[in-house]
Amino acid sequence: MVNPSNTYTSPQPTLNNQFDVLVVGTGAAGLYAALCLPESYQVGLITKDTLPLSASDWAQGGLAAAVSPEDSPLLHIEDTLKAGAGLCDFEAVKFLAEQAPQCVQSLVRLGVGFDRHGDTLALTLEAAHSRRRVLHAADTTGRTIVSTLTAQVLSRKNIQVIQQAFALSLWIDPQTQRCQGVSLVCQGQISWVRARAVVLATGGGGQVFAQTTNPAVSTGDGVAMAWRAGAVLRDLEFVQFHPTALTKAGAPRFLISEAVRGEGAHLVDDLGRRFAFDDHPAGELAPRDVVSRAIFNHFQRTGTDPATANVWLDLRPIPESRIRQRFPNIIKVCQRWGIDVFSSPVPVAPAAHYWMGGILTDLINRTSIAGLYAVGETASTGVHGANRLASNSLLECIVFGAQLAHLELSPPAAADYPLKPTVSPPPLADWPSQLAKIEAMRQELPRLLWQSAGICRQQQVLEAALAKVQLWQAEFAALPLSEFLLSLQPSQPVKLALPDVGTVLRIWGETRNLLDVAYLILTSAAFRSESRGGHYRADFPNSEPCWQTHTLVQDNKWSKSLTVA
Repeated sequence: MVNPSNTYTSPQPTLNNQFDVLVVGTGAAGLYAALCLPESYQVGLITKDTLPLSASDWAQGGLAAAVSPEDSPLLHIEDTLKAGAGLCDFEAVKFLAEQAPQCVQSLVRLGVGFDRHGDTLALTLEAAHSRRRVLHAADTTGRTIVSTLTAQVLSRKNIQVIQQAFALSLWIDPQTQRCQGVSLVCQGQISWVRARAVVLATGGGGQVFAQTTNPAVSTGDGVAMAWRAGAVLRDLEFVQFHPTALTKAGAPRFLISEAVRGEGAHLVDDLGRRFAFDDHPAGELAPRDVVSRAIFNHFQRTGTDPATANVWLDLRPIPESRIRQRFPNIIKVCQRWGIDVFSSPVPVAPAAHYWMGGILTDLINRTSIAGLYAVGETASTGVHGANRLASNSLLECIVFGAQLAHLELSPPAAADYPLKPTVSPPPLADWPSQLAKIEAMRQELPRLLWQSAGICRQQQVLEAALAKVQLWQAEFAALPLSEFLLSLQPSQPVKLALPDVGTVLRIWGETRNLLDVAYLILTSAAFRSESRGGHYRADFPNSEPCWQTHTLVQDNKWSKSLTVA
């Protein structure tokens, strides 16, 4: 959970309307990217909440890197490729693993306090890793990294943090088709903010599912904005469902880290039997998609409802002193919900956790749109394939964020577009009924996606859900507020005479993004007629050689890449 004492708040400075680089998102990827950009650049760092609030801040497990004498980048590569189920891009994985040790040293120099055994960095084992290579800071590694990076960001004079600001859309130059900024909800109005480069680091889209370990800010904003702007996306059907999220009435789906199983916890049924071995010889240490399906299959075999059922994660095989040392936050959260991990197992079930797909990028974060970059979970670098290896996500944020040190900006445009006068919309007398429709979609959509595009999928269900989403998209676009906002011309600032206008526009924008994300996931899942990694089709349960390809999406066109070697 986010520690309020770590949340940075201050009076919002006057918003500049021009920067060298805009970074959208303040998880590990956005913060580290901002820090790695040349200090000669004026950087605007946009967060739709306050610092820090992101999925990175919630990350418990750690950061994978081959820093032990018993390990090597080659072994890290092999484990990553194996987990990725044939869809990892080898060059991207090689780059990730080889850059990992020096990126760890960079974090240590910045002040990240990883756990140690004496002078040596402490390493733990996680599922599908062949060596102990996961660095950690107790069970709040993400928070430790993010809080350190936040402090560094706030000390940089070239970085302006723009808080409680929501990026609505990318601003594309109509002549050059180059990204030249964003439209931004900030300080009670919509503004157009220009930049010579835009970096999307908005994280994943877990909130499109009813059960998710992601925070409320994870609404797929970057992927949705990039898709609407015409960027090429990739592999959007591949969603990783973490097998062990706390499952208790009234409690959030708090993630119980993979590292708990790595340290020796057992996944058991109501009778105490380690049922995961029925599906895989590695049992609870099999890859995440396998363990999640083992739980789902167990629910089916026992006739229990996957929407409400749970299995149990038993920490008691781990020495009590080890649990206290490694998992103090998990102990605390479980205690808050009446669970003593030392005397009883923890009720758990799968939840949406990580989106392997995203905006297609190269090794220096470039997308298919000039001037637009993406980093972290919102990007598809090729390192995760069809199923991310545990603790490679924080590593990807750092390794690829570091590449922005080499960002070379094009010269400023010779001619500038003058900002137009601020406009106001027509009166929105029926605003309460519009808001009620938007909130109803926001409630129903995650339930629909969980039922249709969750752990187990099939064509008929996907198509029915897709038809429903498309109907909602049409109804959303027909709302008077939507008609007004979607008709705005670039560089046209807007003031809305609505109470709490910033919240209103954020709800509107996030709902629009979630509807688009749902459409993209459902269509991609229906397009791939096989099972692979995080994408499992009950009607096509096997992996097929002809589908060892990436799914590419641009506008409303789906295609297959060349076969992945």
